[in-house]
Amino acid sequence: MSRPRIVVAGLGDTGVLTAIALRRLGDVVGVTAKPEFVSGQELGLRLARPEAWTRDYRIDYGRFRGLDRVRIVHGSATALDTENRTVRVRLADGSAGKGSAGDGTVVEEPYDVVVIATGVTNGFWRHPTLQDSRGVDADISLPHQRIAGAESVAIIGGGAAALSSAAQVAERWPDKIVDLYFPGDRALPHHHHLVWDRVRSRLESLGVGLHPGHRAELPGGIGGGRSGSHDDLDDDDEHLTSATVSWTTGQAPTTADVVVWAIGRVSPNTGWLPAEMLDDRGFVRVEPTLRVPGHSDVFAVGDVAATDPLRTSARNRGHLLAARNIRAHLAGSPLREYQPPRRRWGSVLGPLSDGLIVFTPPGQGIRVPAPASDVVLQRLITHQLIYGGVRRRAR
Repeated sequence: MSRPRIVVAGLGDTGVLTAIALRRLGDVVGVTAKPEFVSGQELGLRLARPEAWTRDYRIDYGRFRGLDRVRIVHGSATALDTENRTVRVRLADGSAGKGSAGDGTVVEEPYDVVVIATGVTNGFWRHPTLQDSRGVDADISLPHQRIAGAESVAIIGGGAAALSSAAQVAERWPDKIVDLYFPGDRALPHHHHLVWDRVRSRLESLGVGLHPGHRAELPGGIGGGRSGSHDDLDDDDEHLTSATVSWTTGQAPTTADVVVWAIGRVSPNTGWLPAEMLDDRGFVRVEPTLRVPGHSDVFAVGDVAATDPLRTSARNRGHLLAARNIRAHLAGSPLREYQPPRRRWGSVLGPLSDGLIVFTPPGQGIRVPAPASDVVLQRLITHQLIYGGVRRRAR
């Protein structure tokens, strides 16, 4: 009996982990619009210290030992044909300018099982544009340079991406005026209230101005709907602006040299999928088993999967459940159900000079000193245990 062929569409944070978990089950093919792994995590670190961020969150696929058995296809998924069980992919040809990978040959990747892990578009740091390495370089360096040259930075949003951006920018450039604006009485509404108490204290110690009760009037282009295809987006520069910010909550308009829009208005990268697979917001409808209703051989996991209001299978070991249920599906065994957590948890501000704080679901903060954060969390736990081994960067 031949080995099953499994196509994982999307090799971001969740897709890479899913492909690694499936590598021994069959012939795994990973489709990625990026030439290398580019994480969507730790926006603040990426803006303030891109060299440190690149070390741990931008990794050549060949460095992952767990992907040694996975065939990587650099291209954009453009259609899913469930009748013929193929994923149509436009390959990168490297001919276009400005870091785009161009429009290459269209091929069809057959599958026995397909995993949808194409994630979401979120500002200038998470988008499905088909790119080469130069495009990734620009995505990382240009926002950093823009913020480095600013005297004042306004950050809009109340989630972890906004708060980490405020903390990291304020620590990296203590002479800058950094202000954080969020709509509620407190930020982090999906975390335990104790988390905000501790994070607020840290932000204040860094000199970040906190402005609760500010709901911004969104500029055109921010927070739109479902994206069309996996390779049809231009650079999302409207999420990093210098325009005056107006408030629907009645405050006077705000100006800053740079405005970072980190408001959590995401668009699922699902324009390549049949409409009947999607909910009214464009996310992939899934059963509690992470299987797409009506398609026994199609699974979805990560930010693109409508598992619960917070789409928490992007964390909480969702990739392991997807791999376990695919194995059960191929064996004709019962599938298990995903149990979403009630609250968000984990790191909020990212690694600062005095270390990293990881919050538990009940709101307890566990401080990891800076040396241990780098060596134990990143090198040992993340690279070796979670990713199954990451080779050293070639000198």
